[in-house]
Amino acid sequence: MTKIVIRKRTQLQGPACCPSGIGKPINRKSAEALAELLKAVADPTRLQLISLIRDSDQCSACVGDLTEAVGLSQPTVSHHLRVLVDAGILSKEKDGYWTWYTLKMDRLGELAAVLS
Repeated sequence: MTKIVIRKRTQLQGPACCPSGIGKPINRKSAEALAELLKAVADPTRLQLISLIRDSDQCSACVGDLTEAVGLSQPTVSHHLRVLVDAGILSKEKDGYWTWYTLKMDRLGELAAVLS
């Protein structure tokens, strides 16, 4: 016998520029703000970094944890991480010599709301 699982769909809220997503017409300023957010994740390396950080303990990693996994140099990975921080998808925190990047789960929820 097959078990049927029913999942309750949670209501996601989009980013401040267009909290209802793009289901309704948005003005130019909102479209530009949303485009900047989407540009930040519209890169294969950045998507890899997001998924690697998402899969890590406490959704947090440092550059050294990520360079080998994506096959890029440390400066290149740092650049991509900075773009994600600037877009508000990651936060960063210095701990001695290390900088830890942490995924902002609420921001991912905002992205999901835009695309749903």
